[in-house]
Amino acid sequence: MTANRKRVVVAMSGGVDSSVTAALLRDAGYDVVGITLNPWVEVEGRGQVAGPRKRSCSPEDVLDAREVARRLGIPHYVFNVQAEFRRWVLDYYVAEYQRGRTPNPCLPCNRHIRFGLLLNRALALGADYLATGHYARIRRDDAGRYHLLRAVDPQKDQSYVLYHLGQFELSRTLFPLGEYTKAQVRALAAQLGLPVADKPESQDFCFLGGLDYRDWLSLQAVEVQPGPIEDLSGRRLGEHRGIVFYTVGQRRGLGVSAGVPLYVIAIDPVRNAVIVGPEEALYRDALEAEQVSWVSGQAPEGPIRVTARIRYRAPEAPATLEPRPDGSVLVRFDEPQRAPTPGQAVVFYQGDEVLGGGIIRKVAPVPVLASAR
Repeated sequence: MTANRKRVVVAMSGGVDSSVTAALLRDAGYDVVGITLNPWVEVEGRGQVAGPRKRSCSPEDVLDAREVARRLGIPHYVFNVQAEFRRWVLDYYVAEYQRGRTPNPCLPCNRHIRFGLLLNRALALGADYLATGHYARIRRDDAGRYHLLRAVDPQKDQSYVLYHLGQFELSRTLFPLGEYTKAQVRALAAQLGLPVADKPESQDFCFLGGLDYRDWLSLQAVEVQPGPIEDLSGRRLGEHRGIVFYTVGQRRGLGVSAGVPLYVIAIDPVRNAVIVGPEEALYRDALEAEQVSWVSGQAPEGPIRVTARIRYRAPEAPATLEPRPDGSVLVRFDEPQRAPTPGQAVVFYQGDEVLGGGIIRKVAPVPVLASAR
C-alpha cells in the first residue's frame, strides 16, 4: 500500500448494498478489505440462536460476500462474533421484552458490533476507515466537526439507526451509498456483474429467520408468567400468556373483546399486567428518553426545536426538546403521536441533520378520552 492510499475495511453482509459499497471504494482508489461478521455458530451451552428458517448473515450470505470480493479482486475475511452478538444483541432483546419494553436490536448491533468491535478491529489492523452499506451521509465542516445527515433517498434513509455515532466514529466511517437511490445501487451492481444484483432485501431482524418475534422468544425458552389483561379503569378482562408476547399498539391476539376494537395501551412489568383500550388512547403528546447520545458530543444548553422520529419508519413530527441535568430529555410534541413505545429509539433532527437520539423510557399519561367524557 502506498503512503497516500487509504485502506478501508468494508463490512460485507453478502447483500447488494455492501457489495456495491466495496466496488465504489475500490474504483475510487482505496485499498479495500472485505470483512463479514459471523454471529451464527452455536455458543456453547446456550442453544440455538434462531429458528429454522433462513436468516441474514447465514452461510449462504458469507459465500455471497466471498464471491463478490473475489470478483472485485479484494481480500475477504470472516470474523466470528458469536459471544459478542449474544451478549449485546440477543440477550438485550430478550431482557427488554422481559421489562415490558419493545426493543430495536439494530441499535445495539450498530453501536457495539459494527461501530464498536468491527471499527476497533479495523483500526487495529491498520485501516484508516470502516465503510458500511448504510444509506446515510457524513459531512465535515470548515471547523473540522462532523455531521450526520439523512440519505438522499428518503425511502432507504437509515440515519435513524445511526444516531449514536459520535465525532470519533464519524471521522473514521464512510457511507458511499448516501448519495444514491436503491434503484441506482442495483443498477450499478448489474453493470459490475455482481451476483447479488437482484438479491432480495431482508425484511426483518437478521436473527429471526422469518419467524414472528413471539415464536422466536418461545424457541429461546424465555421464562414467562401469565397475568391480567386490564382496561384503563383497572377492570380485569382476561389473562395474557406473558408480557414478552405483547407490544404497545398491538391489536391482534389479545383474546379479549369489548364494544370497540382494543389495543395494547401500556405494559406494567411491576404488576405483570397488559393494559388495553381504544385506539385514541394510544396518542401521547410527550415522552422521556434516556441513554441519550449527541452527534456533536454535547447536549444543547436549553430547549430547542426539532423534528422527532419515534420508530424506524414513522414520519418525523415537530417537537420541543428539553435537556435535563441527568442526561435524559423531555420531548413535547406539537400534536399527539400514535403509540410512542418504551424501548424504541426517538431520534432528533433539524432539517437533514441528525442531532442525536435516545431510548424512550416513559410516555405521557393516557389523556382524558372523548369517549369517557
